[in-house]
Amino acid sequence: MKIKKAEFVISNTDIKLCPKDGKPEYAFIGRSNVGKSSLINMLCDQKKLAKTSGRPGKTQLINHFIINDEWYIVDLPGYGYAKASKTSRASWEKFISEYLTNREELVNVFVLIDSRLEPQKIDLEFMNWCGQKGIPFSIVFTKIDKISSSVLQKNLAKYKKELLKTWADIPPVFTSSATGKFGREKILNYIEHINSEIK
Repeated sequence: MKIKKAEFVISNTDIKLCPKDGKPEYAFIGRSNVGKSSLINMLCDQKKLAKTSGRPGKTQLINHFIINDEWYIVDLPGYGYAKASKTSRASWEKFISEYLTNREELVNVFVLIDSRLEPQKIDLEFMNWCGQKGIPFSIVFTKIDKISSSVLQKNLAKYKKELLKTWADIPPVFTSSATGKFGREKILNYIEHINSEIK
């Protein structure tokens, strides 16, 4: 898939204000500082489409970007940001879970995981929650340029082992590097394949 056009549409905290054109949506979520905005910018081949920040917890809204006038990338707030106040964390969690469980246009959630880390409880809990709610998701391991391929394979194997404790099958898994544009083609082809199936 070639992305010819990617534009910011709207930010909000209320799913009633999300676009009403019925186009498919692909949400991106992960722990704070997992490289979500960088991945979105890399996929769209634009440096400043999604705002990146050295400060975790920057994204606090549901952000919609229209791609090729055909489908949306949805940038969701990161989960598990410890320095956010309990009140703001609770409100994020409320509108994130409302979006994920009630948004009919949502086709797939890309759960981003820092490939440098061994399995994190918060990521496993979030994926299990998606499973319980019947929310289709895929896993994207980010920042693979920061580690050796042997460490990457070891961490991937550990995640698979953990997931297979509660899952019969592993959801689709992608590896990515925003700096090297690694994984871009596979992720976009996966989205294109789903879009062709739901037309």
